[in-house]
Amino acid sequence: MSTLIRLAISTCPNDTFAFHALLHRLVDWRGLDFQIELLDIQQLNDRLFRGELDVAKASFHAGLLLADRIWVLPSGSALGFGVGPLLLAAKREDVPTNASQLTLCPGQHTTASLLFRMFYANTSRMEQVLFSEIMPSLKEHRADFGVCIHEGRFTWEHEGLFLVEDLGTRWETETQCPLPLGGIVGSRDLPLDTLRTVQAVIRDSLRFALEHRSAPLPTMRLYAQEMNDAVLMQHVDLYVNEWTLELGKTGQMALDQLSSRARQIGILSDGSRRLEILE
Repeated sequence: MSTLIRLAISTCPNDTFAFHALLHRLVDWRGLDFQIELLDIQQLNDRLFRGELDVAKASFHAGLLLADRIWVLPSGSALGFGVGPLLLAAKREDVPTNASQLTLCPGQHTTASLLFRMFYANTSRMEQVLFSEIMPSLKEHRADFGVCIHEGRFTWEHEGLFLVEDLGTRWETETQCPLPLGGIVGSRDLPLDTLRTVQAVIRDSLRFALEHRSAPLPTMRLYAQEMNDAVLMQHVDLYVNEWTLELGKTGQMALDQLSSRARQIGILSDGSRRLEILE
């Protein structure tokens, strides 16, 4: 009898690229039975907090808070240089300075929200919305600022918005580490052998995508906010890299740096568990 794995990933192009082969069973499921959902990143975080998923993409912000309940799988993460969320403004040369201004963030436990809290604490009111609502709200002047993720990183200028700061670049400058945005996490309630099998299937799926780069495009288009293939592949080129295949020591170092910074601003307690990569 096969082992049921409740798996959920995000709808962003780097996930649909990496998991295309797994979704369509183009790689061997190795005796597992995957029950798969595609959700917004904050929905994924919420489901993990409720214990409703066995394996899922998670913001590393959420991962820090769940460290006593999860392992980080070595493959499938979004971590790198030049991959950070952008703080955008509705007006040119505007910056967050006071509570009368409104900044939209893409979910309470997203790493994007954590970075805004690190670098712009108490500079404006924060409101959490679905990531796809942020740029339209700025364009219609229903908010002053927004922390932009996913495809919006490549389209904000075309949308007539203005860059306040690349939060990823600031992270890199201050830490000298690649930015750990999110990764695939697995429940500590699962046997380690089962988690290692899940990891092997994910790695197979990612390798399939890298070897057949155009094959995942129909899956990517199905879920993407931006339908332009060039933009979708630009997204993949940025977010899928050597650390997506294997987090390694650099990945653990980046996670430890994120944990340290989260403690400094009171997100984590001093005694909280370290977020660990499965070996």
